[in-house]
Order: sequence, then C-alpha cells, then structure tokens
Amino acid sequence: MTGGRSSDTLSPREREVLGAVAEHRTNAEIAAELFISVRTVESHVAALLRKTSAGDRRALIAAAPGLLRAGSGSGRSTRSSVTSFVGRVAEREALGAALDEHPLVTALGPGGVGKTRLAQAVMAERGDRYADGAWYVDLVPVTDPERVAPAIAAVLGIPERQDRSLAEGLAAWLAGRDLLLVLDNCEHLLDGVAALLEHLLLASGGLVVLATSRTRLAVPFESVFPVPGLSSDRDGAPGDAVRLFEARAAAAGVVLGPELRPRVAHVCDALDGMALAIELAAARLPAMGLDGLEAGLADRLPMLTGGRRADDRHRSLRATLDWSYALLPAADKAVLRGVAVFAAPFSASAAASVLQDDRSTGAEVEVLAELADSSLVIAELGPRGTRYRLLETIRQYGAERLAEHGEDLATRSAHLAWCAGEAEELRSRTDAGGELWREDFDAVADDLRAALAWARGRPDCRAVAYRLAERFGSALFTRGRPAESQRRLEEAAALAADPATAASCLRAAAGAAEARQAGNESFRLRRDAAAAFVRAGDPAGGAEELTKAALLVIRFNMLSPPPGPEEVRSLLTDARRLAGDDPVAQGRVLASEACLAPQDDATSAELARRAIELTHRAGDAVGESVALDALCAVQLTLGDLQAGAASAFRRVELLDPLVITPELGFELFDALGMSTGCAVGVGDLTLAARFAGRILALPYYAEEQHLATTRLLIVDALAGNLERCALMAERFREDWDRAGRPLASNLSAPALSASVAFALLGDDAAAAEWRAVTDLLLTGPERDEEFDLSSLEVLVLLHRCRFDEAVRRLTRDPLRPDDWYNAAWRPWYAALWAEAAVLADLPDAAERVARARRVGAPNPIAVALLDRAAALLDGDEAALPAIAERLRAAGCPYQAARTGLLAAPGDLREQGAADMARLGATVRK
Repeated sequence: MTGGRSSDTLSPREREVLGAVAEHRTNAEIAAELFISVRTVESHVAALLRKTSAGDRRALIAAAPGLLRAGSGSGRSTRSSVTSFVGRVAEREALGAALDEHPLVTALGPGGVGKTRLAQAVMAERGDRYADGAWYVDLVPVTDPERVAPAIAAVLGIPERQDRSLAEGLAAWLAGRDLLLVLDNCEHLLDGVAALLEHLLLASGGLVVLATSRTRLAVPFESVFPVPGLSSDRDGAPGDAVRLFEARAAAAGVVLGPELRPRVAHVCDALDGMALAIELAAARLPAMGLDGLEAGLADRLPMLTGGRRADDRHRSLRATLDWSYALLPAADKAVLRGVAVFAAPFSASAAASVLQDDRSTGAEVEVLAELADSSLVIAELGPRGTRYRLLETIRQYGAERLAEHGEDLATRSAHLAWCAGEAEELRSRTDAGGELWREDFDAVADDLRAALAWARGRPDCRAVAYRLAERFGSALFTRGRPAESQRRLEEAAALAADPATAASCLRAAAGAAEARQAGNESFRLRRDAAAAFVRAGDPAGGAEELTKAALLVIRFNMLSPPPGPEEVRSLLTDARRLAGDDPVAQGRVLASEACLAPQDDATSAELARRAIELTHRAGDAVGESVALDALCAVQLTLGDLQAGAASAFRRVELLDPLVITPELGFELFDALGMSTGCAVGVGDLTLAARFAGRILALPYYAEEQHLATTRLLIVDALAGNLERCALMAERFREDWDRAGRPLASNLSAPALSASVAFALLGDDAAAAEWRAVTDLLLTGPERDEEFDLSSLEVLVLLHRCRFDEAVRRLTRDPLRPDDWYNAAWRPWYAALWAEAAVLADLPDAAERVARARRVGAPNPIAVALLDRAAALLDGDEAALPAIAERLRAAGCPYQAARTGLLAAPGDLREQGAADMARLGATVRK
C-alpha cells in the first residue's frame, strides 16, 4: 500500500500499541494492559497499518523496532521477564540449533528445572528469524485436552468458525507461514497436544514448534532436548546455579560476597541445579540465613538418592518443596493446599470460599501475602485488585497434599459450587455486557472449565455440574464464544435431571450453532431437541424445533449437502401434527410455510400476513420476525421496496426489547442485515449505518469481524466515509486472514467496497489488493452480474472519468424483474446506469434516464442522481447546487461533492473539490 507516513506522526498511544504489537501481544492482551477496549486497540492497529504503509500485522511487527527508535522516545519499552534470565548460554545455543534442524523440539525435564525460562529466552533471541514471528502459549490454565486448539487460537487471534473445527482453522491459517510456536507446560495434556501438533505439522511446512514438558510427546517429527540442571561452577568461575542464587538473594535484599560462593555452590549442588528449587531456597535466605538453609537441606538429602537422574532431580525439588511447606504455620499450609484447586489467578475472597470452615483463617489476605513472601504464591497487582497464582509445580504439589489430607473431595466440591455461583453471576450480568463484564468472564473461565472437567462423571455432583454448564454456556455466547457455548449447553443437556430441562439446553445449543452458521450441527440439535420435548410431554415444543430445522434449509440454505425437498416437507408435516392447538407452535408452522412459498407469487404475501397475525396474537416476537422476513422477500421480489423495508424494520423493532440469547442470536443478525440492505435500497444511508453499526456491536460476533463489518463496509463506501471504510477493511482483512481466508460469495461486496474506498482515496496498490480478494471470493459466475457489485465498481469508473468502461460494466436492464436481493440495489444500479450513458454521450441517454426513474423513485439519493444526470444532459447548471444539497442531506457526502466536480469551473466546482478533499478522496484534474 502507498501513502505511508513517518514514525514522528504516531501519537503516544499509537506508539504504546505499536510496542505491544511488536511483542506479539494479542489485541485483547493489549487492551487489558492499557486499560482500553479491544475495539479501541483494533482502531489503533488499523491506523498504524495505514500510517506505516505496512501491508499486514506481520509487516507492522517487522517495522516496529525502527519506527520506535526513530520516534521521540515516548514509546513503550520492550517487555521483559519479571526476573532476569541467568546463564544457560550453551543450552540456548544447542536448543536453537535443534530448532534449525527439527520442526518439533520438546524441551524435556522435571518440574522446576527451568524449561519455561529457557524456552522464553530462546524465543526472544530467535523470534526475528521467522517471517511470521514467534508466539508463546502457556497451557497451564488449560485443563481439558479439547481446549488446546482454542488456547493456541486465542494467542494467534484466530476465532472460532462455522463448519470446521478450530484445529482445521489453525491448520488453514498456518499453511504457508513461517513461525515459531512455543507451547509451554504440555505434560498434563499429552494426548491433546500430540494429536493437534501432528495435524498442524503435516499441514504447514513452515511451522516450528518448541514444546516444554515433563514427558515426551511421542509424535512423529519430535526431537527431545533434555534440559539439565544448572551447574554450580564453570571453568573455575561461578556457574549459572550460583549466579541465579546470588541474583535472587540480591532481589530479596541479601548481597552475598564472593567468599560465600563455595557454600552457595554446595546448596545448589544439593538441589541438583533445579532452577525453581534454587529460587525457593534463595527466597528463604533473609529469614534463615545460609546456615539455616544448609541445615534444612541436609535433613532431606536422603531423598536425593536412588533412581534415575531425572527422578533424582524431581525428588530434589520435592525435598525443597517439602522443606518450604514444613516451615509454614498450619493455617498457611491449609490455604496452600486449598488454593491448589484454582486453574487461574484468584482473589483472596475466592480462596476463602473453597476452604472448609476448619481451614478458613478469616485472614486469607495476610496468609496469601506470607505465601507470596515464601515464593510459593505469586501476587499480581492489576485494575481488578490483587490476584494470586501458583506456579504449576507448586499447584500440583499442593493438590497432592490436598489429597493426602483427605480434603480433595470437599475442596473441589466447594470450588465447583463457587464456579457455579460465578457463572450465575456472569449470566445475570450479560445484559450489561461491556468491557468490564468481559474481563470478569475471562478471569474465571479457566476455573469454570476445570471445575466441569473434574465434576464430569461424578453422580454426586451432577446437579451442580448441570447448573454450572448451563450458566457457563449461556455466558460464553454473550462473550463471543458460540462454538464453546454450544458444547457446554450440550454438556448441560447430558447432565440435566429430566427431559424437559435437557430439551431446553439442546434448543439453546442449536441456537448457538445457528448463530455461528454451523447449519449441519444446528439441524442435528434441532431434531434432538424436538425428540426431547416430545419425551417430556411437550409436543408443541417439539413442533417449534422441527420448524426451525426446516428453516435452516428454506431461509438460509445453511446445510451442506442440503436435504431433499421431501425431507423438508416431512419436517413441516410432523411439526403441524405435533403443534395441535398450541398458538405459538401453530404460528411457527405457518411462518415456515410462508418462507417456503414462492417469493414471486403475490398469493405468498397473503400466507405471510396470516403467519404474522397468528404469531403476533401468540406473543411470539421471534416467530413474527420469521413471518415478516417471508413477507419482506415477497415484497422486494415484486418490486415494492418501501413495503419490504417497512417489514424489515419492523423485525428489528420486535427483537430489540428481547434479551440476547443463543436462540435470538442469528435472527437478530439477519434482521439487522436485512434492515441495512433495505435502508440502502430506500436511500437512507444514515439509518443503514445505524443498523450496520448494531451488527458490529453484537457481542457474539466479537471474534467474527469479517462477518460483523460487512454491512458497514458497503454503507461507508456508498456514502463516502472513506477513512472509516478503510479502517473497517483492515479489521475485515485481519480477521478473514486469521480465519484461513474462507471463500464465501456474500463477502465479495464488502471486499469490493474496500477496493472502492482505497481507489477513491488514491491508494491504487491497496485497491488492487482488495480487488484481488473480491475476485477470490466470487465463487459463482452469476454473482459478478448482480447489481451490488456492478454499482460499487462503477463508482470508481465514473469517479475517474472512464465513462465508456462504466457503460460496458452496466450491461443488465434495471427494469428486468429479479430476486429480492437485487431489488434493494435496483435504484442505485438504475441511477448509475443512466448517469454513465449521459457522461458517455450515448444516443439513448435521455431514454435511459426516463426508464431509470421508474425504479429509482423509492430512493431519494437515486432520484437526486437521476435529476443530476438530466441536468447534465440538458446543460442545466443552475439545478446542480440544489441537487448537491439534497444529496448531502440524504447522508451521501461523496455524491454531493461529486455534483460540484461535475459542474463547470466556478464556485460550485471549487466547493466540490474542497468537499472531496475533506473526504480524503483524490480530485479529478
């Protein structure tokens, strides 16, 4: 792309964001760190891409160091570890060499040997050798092997997709890329990690994986790199172990002289050079002194004998942990054992909630602070207050102690109950949503998953586990995780105590699947829910689900391969039989039949109106929306654009007061999308932008930006909001790229809108890139002939005075009857069809203007464009200023400015050039 600017034009906030991007931070992580919203981060990233001329995020990362150095020094400094990395020069070189030779290297060793820090050091040193960077994924919070792919996708910024798994999405995204992926702490997820890595490595020849684990992964391509303990001496000089001990002791306030190094080396040797053990010992130095450390370790030296070397190291760490644990007061021990059940950072009040009465101290804050001083707990300060976490080795040690004391069942049951309460609280606050709610959700999500994983299969926990799964599933949908929401709601259905409850969960799961456009899964779940409702003695509920299953085929063509018409008719026949005299079920059946009726038949409108009346009487707003959609399609197809728009707008009015749930999700998305299209059709771009903005704000599409931005891209391109269109385009492109570039013809118009915006901005390179994307998305030859694509492309041709090309592009007769989709675009197409003829001096230009007026009437922008074409044809310059004002008032500043540029030299022409410059568009010379 062209038109980049130097780094001195970056604002202080942009420099902060650029520094974080350079560290491979995700947008969510940057938002949390800078205390701004994710969308604000996305806006800054898009601005950086344009200002720096970086083609994508990868290029922005590569350019960041130079840009930050070139600036005024107000930028963000590079992130470093909380504590410095000491030594291991030889190991870093050897591990780096192994990565040069093998696609998968497992840094193998017992807990505490220093695998994580070594991997992070190698990643920092070698990250710039990979074109697509180095990415770090901590698997400690992940308790379910099925969550490995989502954990990696979250770091890479790859959202869940419709009809394919995240593993497939990762493989598609990684194909052809050159990057280093560091997976830390794999030992508790061996099966999940091994299966996923085998799939990803086969799919991508440029992927290199560095894993850390206590156990080898045992997959093809794996090269094992044993991580040794730290040495206490090196050629007569202090070794890494001694240097680490001294560094940590200094951090604790104790400076050791060189004369004490032999004794320090003895302590380190007794600990077999285990990095964590050394750090724990050094942390106790202020309290015990070197004499106390030596005495304490000596009492446990027998535990270091026997077995293989790796086992010895493991026991040396255990000895240190045993020793540290033994020094604790009883209350501190009880808290350390209890908090081992948490999978993620937790608050002091959360810790109190999982402790039994006889272990609750009433002073958890003080106890946790003492544990932090002993390096057994890490305290983290943040905007949400103080949170505590345990290193994985210590967490596992605490869990073992919990079981040894017979407290495991009671504590994990209390943790399960706490999680259920947190999920209930989250669901009760979903209406408010917002950044704070999302932060609260993210803070406990890993614990909710861990609690469910523990409770699964325990009959004594079934009721609480059901409550947690159902509440968690609902909250996940609002958080923008429809795929996991679906899975959790299916899990809740399996845990439900009765068929009616199970049926409701399956209904919600089907809604989540439908919202993410996973039609086949939604179809399966709808039929399962119908059967469950029937078993529960609610045949009317079963009828509703069968109609929804049929609509997946009739309305949305969402199944692949689609079932035959016989199956669809059978579904509706069964639904009518089950509906009985239930008014809601009857209304849903009639609404489905209205959708099935031919859209070009006037009698279909009467069927739709009957369905609207019945669903309205039954108080079924969603069912009424379905029936209105059927009526809207008929009205548009028959050419009544204003009536179709009214039907679409009524859908939004009906759905607006409802709480967002999985069941409402896709219906609201579709209603807003149809309303945006109809508002464009009737020439109300202000209203269209409002509807499109609502789609962008839907919480369950937070990670589906290439879907959420589509309507706003089109509206902004038409109106002339070029800078915002360019911003939305970058958001679309980043998400579409992360998704593996799915090919869908309905994305072609948004992509072409981006091309139009960049072309008008004068960025021909970017415009060409987006035109190539458009061509890639055109999956059917007939799509290229539709009115939306023709109208958008002609905007640029007319802007650049390529009138003959515009005429050749507009080959279809706008008066020819067509389907409902083209009906909304017909006024725009007709106006441009006529204008091109006038500017190209075609002999039938006047006839074209007259004919175009027959379809342009419902759209005031189209009418103004036709009046402008007529004025140009007649040489009526006096009419142009009023036409420009009409266009400006209709929310179309681009065409208002263009009206001035079409005038003869003079004040109006100068005003048009100034207005066009304000939009950022190039001006015709």
